[in-house]
Amino acid sequence: MTLLMPLAAEAQPAGKVYRIAFLGSTSPSGYASQMEAFRGGLRDLGYVESQNLVIEFRWAQGKNERLPELAAELVRLKPDVLVTHGVPGTLAAKRATDTIPIVMGVVGEAIAIGAVEGLARPGRNITGSSFFVPELNAKRLEVLKEALPRLRRVGVLLNRDNPVNATVLKAMEHTAQALKIQLRSVEVRDPADFEDAVSTLVKERADAIAVQDDAMLFAQVRRIADLARRHHVPTIGFVDYARAGGLLAYGVNFADLWRRAAGFVDKILKGAKPADLPVEQATKFDLVINLKTAKALGLTIPQSLLLRADQVIQ
Repeated sequence: MTLLMPLAAEAQPAGKVYRIAFLGSTSPSGYASQMEAFRGGLRDLGYVESQNLVIEFRWAQGKNERLPELAAELVRLKPDVLVTHGVPGTLAAKRATDTIPIVMGVVGEAIAIGAVEGLARPGRNITGSSFFVPELNAKRLEVLKEALPRLRRVGVLLNRDNPVNATVLKAMEHTAQALKIQLRSVEVRDPADFEDAVSTLVKERADAIAVQDDAMLFAQVRRIADLARRHHVPTIGFVDYARAGGLLAYGVNFADLWRRAAGFVDKILKGAKPADLPVEQATKFDLVINLKTAKALGLTIPQSLLLRADQVIQ
């Protein structure tokens, strides 16, 4: 690696300082690990902040209504590339500019939400990485069933403002029928709704809760996990969810996608057009099991599942 770094750095025009605008739906603390991966990917390609790179950050702090204003503010800075993530952030960036190149660090259902025309040829000023949200959420039901063989009723925690909810629930219902599981979905709009949502699902005797992939829910990962433990209910969600105290996680390896996002930025800065850069699908998915939480809930995780886990938290 140390031999490659100088070569990558030499590939950048002498004296050139690139400006990247970053539109974040969550908060710096809630997205720290992803940003570490993104910055690491940029460094590996020879971009060093304060030397040949400046990154202008704007964070919505989980308030999606602020994204259009922040996107417009970043566009006025005339950056070389605008980087964002999640459905709300991607759509806000798309509406803010049709000329500045946009890189989606990670977004679910890029075609379905209208961000791009196709994966092979995005056809616009947007490219990046995407993943199939419905299938991923359906797969979590299978993991839950294997972990909890007596599972009969699952609550689904959704962000009311996420446009892919209907598609997600349709896929989950199909899998739930095959597993003989009943679903009960509850929508939230902001963190103030979490307590009532979890309490409602517990009162309705949900055996477990599945947390949707969503930027607002990502930002509140620890709060949701704490609520679930307090109500003594098993849960499953995205990878960082189990690391924050949730029982199970099956999801996209976000660190991998953000390192790849740096590659998209590099290609664009070297002259490539987003319309000519195919949108990449997520290929790495992690299964994480939090045995500490399992013990607190009085649960024994089957050995077959533990052997398949990418990470087991003791």
